[in-house]
Amino acid sequence: MNVGIIRTRYAEALVKYVRETGRGDAVCAQAESLAHVLAEVPDLSRMIGAKDVVSDAKKLSLLKTALGEPLEPDLERFLHLLMQNGRIEFLHQTLLDFADRYRRCIGIRKAYLKVAVPPPDSLLVRLGALVREHTGGQALIDVEVDPSLIGGFVFDIDDAMIDTSVASQLEAIRFQYIEKNRRIV
Repeated sequence: MNVGIIRTRYAEALVKYVRETGRGDAVCAQAESLAHVLAEVPDLSRMIGAKDVVSDAKKLSLLKTALGEPLEPDLERFLHLLMQNGRIEFLHQTLLDFADRYRRCIGIRKAYLKVAVPPPDSLLVRLGALVREHTGGQALIDVEVDPSLIGGFVFDIDDAMIDTSVASQLEAIRFQYIEKNRRIV
């Protein structure tokens, strides 16, 4: 069974459905929240994916409780569909795939910025402008502070990554010395 095909088909179907109903933003926000909870609480994810252990009504109740707010009707219908078709075990991946596809559909790109120290707001504004200029879409930038970078940054969007971190430059130098030493010996 190809999990990629399954999650892609369901995610695409949900994107089409929420575009028709006009409630895509709310469904996308809840889908991301649920995906985050499922990633943070592996026991919940296992329980939701378990067959014949917990009833579908109980699974739905657990997901509502984990979300902490009432489910959007479109998302609730989608969850029922996954349960009915025996695909609820793929919920986490499907929700992530849906959120990514929906954002792309409305012209928003998800980007990740990893820096050694918190960046100034002006940097985020400039990065957003660059993304808009090169992709024609908006950028939703997640910032992670990682002191192990020492300096510089790592910027990742779609399939492109720019790594100007001092840590990666030091690693490249270390690798060059190792290669030179192998040739000498």
